[in-house]
Amino acid sequence: MKHAAEKLFADRLEALYNLQVIDTNLDEIKKVLGALPEEIMDIEDEHIQYQNQEKEWIEKIQEIQNQIITYREGIKSSEKLIKKYEEQLMNIRNDREYSAIIKEIETQSLEIQICEKRIQEKYLSIEQIKQGLEKTENLIVACLERLKSKQDELYSIVAESESSETEWKQKRETAVKKVDAILLKAYDRIRNNTSNGLAIVNIIKGYCNGCFNMIPPQKRSEVREKKKMIICEHCGRIFYDDINSEEDASGEKPTRRKRKTIEKKEDNTIINLDE
Repeated sequence: MKHAAEKLFADRLEALYNLQVIDTNLDEIKKVLGALPEEIMDIEDEHIQYQNQEKEWIEKIQEIQNQIITYREGIKSSEKLIKKYEEQLMNIRNDREYSAIIKEIETQSLEIQICEKRIQEKYLSIEQIKQGLEKTENLIVACLERLKSKQDELYSIVAESESSETEWKQKRETAVKKVDAILLKAYDRIRNNTSNGLAIVNIIKGYCNGCFNMIPPQKRSEVREKKKMIICEHCGRIFYDDINSEEDASGEKPTRRKRKTIEKKEDNTIINLDE
């Protein structure tokens, strides 16, 4: 009876491990997309920034052009006053009136010079802004080209992985039904709290393949027996003894970059479980 109970637990643990294999394959498919979705969002944000900058340049040019119009109107106004004062010179009655009119003419002439100088300065400002506007427009074009390239790359990858993802999702639906409800709940909780999605791991060369901490020999023996659930005291992951994960007698600690390759016998699919 005891042997039957132990075998039943071993079968449940194996079902959970098979689910991990499937979930890891699904995770790998998502990893194929890499940072593309985020890169596309960044480029789209960048494009919006350039568009806003372009709008600011255009509005600034319009603002300066309006200022130029105001200065031109000021020049016309001063010219009319000068003409008026010149006509008044024909009817002066004394030196005092003559001096006052001449002073007004000089003042308006100076005003015209100031306006003309301001107009030239504004035209220089417009030229400088146009250079910035041209650079921004070039950046927008380059940004749109990069955006299209990344989108095409993403669409291509999604198209290639879509059928594979659908197949693994179907396998997952079948696998979940074989997993004990209590184990599944623990599995989901652990998986959601890990950065690499591994809730059930092997012991490689005496070290947990999830957190890379050393596991005592006694606990490794208990894992091999598969009589009960053994949890890593460091990372909380569930241990599973797979026939493909034999321990190295040297006891050398695996590095975080090392990958553990597992062959799923049912369909000969090779997956990678790594941190």
